[in-house]
Amino acid sequence: MLTNFNLIVLQLPPGTQNPDDNFPLDFNDPFDLVVFVIPPVILIVLYMIWRKKRRKL
Repeated sequence: MLTNFNLIVLQLPPGTQNPDDNFPLDFNDPFDLVVFVIPPVILIVLYMIWRKKRRKL
């Protein structure tokens, strides 16, 4: 298992972004709120409305 881990680590090119370098979402930042919270909520509400209208037919 350790050799598999070494092979995975060796495949990361130097200077590229690593998934471990990401920061958690900061909900105090308006951009993060607008991009990651509001659109999914709107999509869920629109889906529920569409589904309700479809059942009435």
